[in-house]
Amino acid sequence: MLTLSGKSRRFRGRIARREFMRVGGLSLFAGMTTPRLLAAAGAAGRRPPGRARSVILFNLLGGPSHQDMFDMKPGAPAEIRGEFQPISTSLTGLQICEHLPNTAKWMHKACLIRSVTHNYNAHNPLNIMTGFLDGDPQQLTPRRTDPPDIGAICQYQGLGPADLPGAFCLPCYPGWGERSAYPGIRRPGPYGGYLGSQYDPVISVCKPTFDRVPQRKYYDPVWPMGEPMLPLDDAPVEMTLDRLNQRRTLLQQFDDQFGSYERDNAIHRMDKVKQRAFSMIGSSRTRDAFDLAQETAETRDRYGRNLHGSSILVARRLVEAGVPFISVHAENFIPHGFTYDMHENNFGMLKDYNLPVLDKCYPALVSDLDARGLLDSTLVVVMGEMGRSPKVNAQAGRDHWPRCGFCLLTGGGVSAGTVFGASDKHAAYPVSDAVSPSDIVATIYHLLGIDPHLTVDDLGGRPVPIAHGGNVIREILS
Repeated sequence: MLTLSGKSRRFRGRIARREFMRVGGLSLFAGMTTPRLLAAAGAAGRRPPGRARSVILFNLLGGPSHQDMFDMKPGAPAEIRGEFQPISTSLTGLQICEHLPNTAKWMHKACLIRSVTHNYNAHNPLNIMTGFLDGDPQQLTPRRTDPPDIGAICQYQGLGPADLPGAFCLPCYPGWGERSAYPGIRRPGPYGGYLGSQYDPVISVCKPTFDRVPQRKYYDPVWPMGEPMLPLDDAPVEMTLDRLNQRRTLLQQFDDQFGSYERDNAIHRMDKVKQRAFSMIGSSRTRDAFDLAQETAETRDRYGRNLHGSSILVARRLVEAGVPFISVHAENFIPHGFTYDMHENNFGMLKDYNLPVLDKCYPALVSDLDARGLLDSTLVVVMGEMGRSPKVNAQAGRDHWPRCGFCLLTGGGVSAGTVFGASDKHAAYPVSDAVSPSDIVATIYHLLGIDPHLTVDDLGGRPVPIAHGGNVIREILS
């Protein structure tokens, strides 16, 4: 067993296979398999000629209310239009919610799709991360028969630097915060599926804190605070970051940790693939990306010091390191928050919780990428798995509505200052240019330089297109 706490280190016996394969409940070697390593070594950093070198997907888990955010209907009856007022944006003629004032300043850089539609009524990011729309709505855990997500395909194609994992999922796996209510839940989406768990992302861990106890079981906005951490805290090898000397930087702490591993002769008994994988998770660039102590206080404040703002900031740092795909998920932390699944108190939750979080981290991210010359090569995608019902219910909430929703894309080869598609007068159905999640996934692949009609074999040996029949939305490309 290996224990890391301050300067105390103990290592006894060999490193068991299960100890390396169960970091955070997932493979430590996600995305670091023989095909990826060989491809990375052979390609020597070659990339397809895509516009985007990296993608950040911010999944607004639960189903964001499009008619209260980016597709407002001020002329509709009160039970449809809701409580919020529209405001003008930096894009002439476009109005969005009054509680997104900072976001409104960047709409001239964005492409807004208002006609996303499908029939997959489930709180899983499976559809938006794979383009697969025939999943079981009752499915609460990943299955080996699931299709691989975008991050898995990026890794399968050998995208990204050879010394870094090809995909990350922050701040935890989708469903982690719901364990108390639904034991065993682990929502399908960000996994390797029938390509194999070796193509899973590196999934960070978190220990959110809350400044008060909620006054009601659900729909009481209490912000989760904290930062995503490399997946070491849950490891059976007992590598705990919070026990380390807090006065030293994260990078210095990890230098001590991994130096101790390398000095032990057990590391030399690992096969070469595992050694390479170990060096990836221990790479200074991987560790560096998670060390938010290197950011200024002003930057931390701009993103928001809550868990999701910090996760978006880590995502920006991973982009700077060259990671091709990062997903950030607005997690349900029951009973403290209920993300965007607002069957009750929709307007209170949006005003006091969801929209302030989004209105800090999205503009901060786009602004930073733009200032660093990275926006043209980084695609930022903000969307949820569905929209919300046109009519406000008796509990001041909106119910599930996959038939209409939005997707906000910025940078990475999409046309800036574009609004594509339209919904009807109640934001219930698309009336022009209907778009499916498969089309959005196909467009993301295209911008990454991956053919969306590329096929990979499922478990039965049948070739399946990676975008599941989706077509590139060429009208939104720059």
